[in-house]
Amino acid sequence: MNTFSRTALVTTLLASSAIAQADVSANLGFASEYYYRGIFQEKSSASGGIDYESNGFSVGTWAADVGDGLEVDVYGAYGTEVGDFSYSIGFTGYYYTGDFDDTYQEINLGAAYSLFSFDVAIGEYENFDGPTQDYTYYSVTAEKNGFYGKFAGFSQDFEGSYFEAGYGTTIADIDVGLSLIFSDSDLVGESDEAIVFTIGKSFDL
Repeated sequence: MNTFSRTALVTTLLASSAIAQADVSANLGFASEYYYRGIFQEKSSASGGIDYESNGFSVGTWAADVGDGLEVDVYGAYGTEVGDFSYSIGFTGYYYTGDFDDTYQEINLGAAYSLFSFDVAIGEYENFDGPTQDYTYYSVTAEKNGFYGKFAGFSQDFEGSYFEAGYGTTIADIDVGLSLIFSDSDLVGESDEAIVFTIGKSFDL
C-alpha cells in the first residue's frame, strides 16, 4: 500500500516567524528515490512547486512524478513565534492524476524550540472503493548545522514507524541533501533501508 507521498514537504510547512512583506517563490527538485514518511514511492522522481507567503500565512502547491501520473499537493498554513518557541497550524491535501494512490487530506500541527521540533498530522484517506481510513502521523526531529535526526510513526488505521538521519546544505545556490531511512515492518510490510540523494533549486518570483 502506498501510504503517503512527498519527500520534501515539511509536515507543518513552517514553524517560522511572520514576515513583513509578501513573498512568491518557485522550486524544482530531483530525488534519487522518492520516500515520504518512511515509505518508498518512486525511483528518480522530479518535482516542482510554487509558494506564496505573507505575514506568517502561506499557501502553495507542489507536484512530483510518481510513475503512474503525478502527485499534486495543495497546502496552506499559519506560523509564528513567541520568543524561542514557534508553532504552526495548516492543511495539506494529496491528490493524484493516475491510479498510483487515492486522496489524503490532513490537518497539520507543529511546534519547535531550540534544536527540536514536533509535528502531528491528523488525516483521512479515501482508500479507493474501500472504507475511508483515519490516521495520525507524528514526528520528533533534532537539527543542528544541517545535520538532523527524526523518529516518526503512525497510529489509528495506519501503523508503523521509521527513523531518518541526514544532512542538507546549499552549494552555489543549489540545495543538496543526503538521508538514511530505516522503516520497520509494520510500516512497509518488511524492514526497509534506503540512502536518498536530493538536489533542488528555489527561485524568487
